[in-house]
Amino acid sequence: MAEDLLLETWDLHCDRNGREHRTADMGCKQLVVRRGQPFTITLRFSGRPYEEGVDKLAFNVETGPCPSETSGTSSHFVMTDCPEESCWSAVMQQQDGEVLSVSLCSPPDARIGRYSITLEASTDYQGSSFQIGDFFLLFNPWHPEDTVFMRDENERREYVLSQHGLIYQGTCDYIFSIPWNFGQFEDDILAICLNMLDINPKHLRDQNRDCSRRNDPVYIGRVVSAMVNCNDEDQGVLFGRWDNRYDDGMSPMAWIGSVDILKRWKKFGCQPVKYGQCWVFAAVACTVMRCLGIPSRVVTNYNSAHDTNANLTIDRYVNERGEQVRQSWDKIWNFHCWVESWMARPDLAAGYDGWQALDPTPQEKSEGVYCCGPAPVKAIKEGDMQLKYDIPFIFAEVNADVVYWVVQGDGMQKQSIRSSDVGKFISTKSVGRDSREDITHNYKYPEGSEEERAVFEKAEHQKKSIGEEDEGLHLRIKVSEGANKGRDFDVFAVVGNNTDEERVCRVTLCARASSHNGTLGPQCGLTDPVDIDIEPRAEKRVPLHILYEEYKDKLTQDNLIKVVALLNDHQTGDILVAVRDIYVENPPIKIRILGEPMQNRKLVAEISLVNPLAVPLNGCVFVVEGTGLTDGQLVKELEEPMEPQAEAKFRMDLMPRLSGLQKLMVDFESDQLTGVKGYRNVIIAPQPM
Repeated sequence: MAEDLLLETWDLHCDRNGREHRTADMGCKQLVVRRGQPFTITLRFSGRPYEEGVDKLAFNVETGPCPSETSGTSSHFVMTDCPEESCWSAVMQQQDGEVLSVSLCSPPDARIGRYSITLEASTDYQGSSFQIGDFFLLFNPWHPEDTVFMRDENERREYVLSQHGLIYQGTCDYIFSIPWNFGQFEDDILAICLNMLDINPKHLRDQNRDCSRRNDPVYIGRVVSAMVNCNDEDQGVLFGRWDNRYDDGMSPMAWIGSVDILKRWKKFGCQPVKYGQCWVFAAVACTVMRCLGIPSRVVTNYNSAHDTNANLTIDRYVNERGEQVRQSWDKIWNFHCWVESWMARPDLAAGYDGWQALDPTPQEKSEGVYCCGPAPVKAIKEGDMQLKYDIPFIFAEVNADVVYWVVQGDGMQKQSIRSSDVGKFISTKSVGRDSREDITHNYKYPEGSEEERAVFEKAEHQKKSIGEEDEGLHLRIKVSEGANKGRDFDVFAVVGNNTDEERVCRVTLCARASSHNGTLGPQCGLTDPVDIDIEPRAEKRVPLHILYEEYKDKLTQDNLIKVVALLNDHQTGDILVAVRDIYVENPPIKIRILGEPMQNRKLVAEISLVNPLAVPLNGCVFVVEGTGLTDGQLVKELEEPMEPQAEAKFRMDLMPRLSGLQKLMVDFESDQLTGVKGYRNVIIAPQPM
């Protein structure tokens, strides 16, 4: 009788497996692999080597609190020469005396999460069991049979592996980007993301069912969408706030990355982190999805409708001076961010695979929970409102009509319909470049096209007809150069007469501070009604001078002023309304890199900012962050106030940990200037061998 086969040591080859599975940036302290792809472990036996035909080696892998084979959370499999791709397998690779290399592989639809692995070694009728350790299993966009498979390698690098990016903000007339550190491979982030799954209400209600569904990115996306916000009192990550009262937390404008948010959430016992708004919710969700292996990106929709009564119409009420006179629950956000994640939709008919919209910002409930999606972008474009999940809400965000009701002195109301205001310049970062990709065509057909009209009919919404653009009077708002913080600037109502006869009309301009979610603040500019004569085929301007003294204490941290122009055509009685959101620009942060950037060698960054205001800045703080460049966040507090027009300049030592293209990101906060962002791309040369 052969003596027992005893396992002495083992090696999970965390570093090598990590490189092969593209998880090496998570560090080599833990084994992180992707489903459907083999990984190698080494077993060293004591006393005698493994003998084929005499010894039998089997493995148990388990995940979740109550693993079982029926739920797909446990598997028992024997080492064999003929593995099956549809189930867990173990294949001997090579043997060198008492050392045995074994290749293990999960099926491409395995449940993701933390697994334990046990070896059972038996000889004749007796055997021993050895607990080898734990490993983490992720989705695999590189495997053709995985439901998150993405064919293009450049896209996989951008949407799965890239730890930094850009998020688009501003207005449809002034689009700009802010840098964001997603940091999905930073220390502890994977454990935090899995903990998020483990405390979600569905898991707490039925742990077995929840774990058994973790092979499905649709299910995971829905859970993440709900858990990034805390509106269901579910220990969600972020507390949303839009009223500019952030003294007991962090202003949403101050964040420059997800890592700090997720680590704060963990540190304080999964209590919501204060505060977030749409781009913060979307960016944190993007980090979680990329960390778990699901290709994801943040997208921005300009002039995004929040249609609370689902009638695909946003009503606005103004008086004859252009001032808002009635509050509506419906809103138009000057921009709104959500996440797109790439996955198959086997739960739907063919044709809906690919990008799915997920919106973790708490707006409306879906199946009783504050979450939204995943909604196939193709279904949004085609108006397929009955499909899962939440397509009518997102359809309205990019397609609703805006109706301006002008309430006259006698109480009568006239309407001005603006059908092409909503869903403009839907944007995301380009693959491999710091430029904007316009993806509006993925969400909607061109305005006025036959396809667009057909989609509206399918969506049971009769699009209101609007007059031809080439006849009558036209109204738009133009901004002078230099709407910069600390300065006065001009806006103009530009009236065009596209007829062959002179027209007489009355024009009024009104400006109010605004938040990016459409909430209006105090007035900061108003003209008296002006009667103008316009020659045939001519154009005239009516100016409004907006003073810094008027807007400086009224501007929110969103830096937005909403200007409404109202035109009364004396000849026809028609009323025209033009609206423009003006972004008042912050000063730039300048970043210089001194020295030759090289991995594991000190690098110096010089950072500077000029105070553009006529008053000193107090409580000035710079926060510097960059995956692969900094170990967490670096903070520089200025000891003295920044005087008007003064420059703050300092140097900071960095120790690049990762080679390749990295982003150094800077945020500046003070009492008068907040949410000022800057970044610099840094290419780090690999350390010489």
